[in-house]
Amino acid sequence: MTIDFHSEKNRYTYASREAHSDWASAITTLVDPAGKVVTDIGCGGGIYSAAWADLGAVEVIGVDFSEQMVIAATEKNQPRPNLSFRKGDALATGLTAGSSDIVFERALIHHLKDYDACFTEAHRVLRPGGTYIIQDRTPDDVQLPGAPDHLRGYFFERFPKLLDAEIGRRPSDSAVRDALKKSGFDAPQVVSVWETRRQYASFDELASDLLGRVGRSILHNLTDNELAELVDFIGQQIGTNAPIVEKDRWTIWSSKRHAN
Repeated sequence: MTIDFHSEKNRYTYASREAHSDWASAITTLVDPAGKVVTDIGCGGGIYSAAWADLGAVEVIGVDFSEQMVIAATEKNQPRPNLSFRKGDALATGLTAGSSDIVFERALIHHLKDYDACFTEAHRVLRPGGTYIIQDRTPDDVQLPGAPDHLRGYFFERFPKLLDAEIGRRPSDSAVRDALKKSGFDAPQVVSVWETRRQYASFDELASDLLGRVGRSILHNLTDNELAELVDFIGQQIGTNAPIVEKDRWTIWSSKRHAN
């Protein structure tokens, strides 16, 4: 079982939280969004599109291949005149060539079989000298052990089959670097970032989020019974009383389109 991004029942699964300030701090060490046009490809429910607008982007265009995600993003972010959403594919966005200063793709490329067409499209959409930012998890990121603030590690400890699936789909640093070079980008700046995903007032709040498979496509690989078993396992590891801060480690590649 995998997530159906086009199903109406999953419309809000990637629209129910806000980007944390630690993400914004990491991004602004790489690029200054103030006054820039940003394209957020694979925007889901618009969580990070809104964050780019909050950082001072003059215009943010969110693009997603799922009409349901576009509906959710539009509903959540009205009325914001500098923030819009449209249906489009990462390989063919339909956007004007050279129309963006920044192209951002978070948690997108691990869904692709290869990166060439996606990176070529990002290159086309960017202005010369524009910045391409890719955020995803590498195999090294996903193999970190579980901890009270790194809950995802417990997913793989309890169900190793999830780790096998995750490693198989996640991009390696070398593959991303090679594809960027092939697509006409400069050598990237690469950083590892611990991003706060969400803070929970109680374990019950976390359990509800997990059982709803909210914003975590990997959990759709579990049956309902397995998912309930995972929630119980996490409760045994971290306890069920204290507030919970959930973080994930990400790799971010930031690369410039050649100026000529």
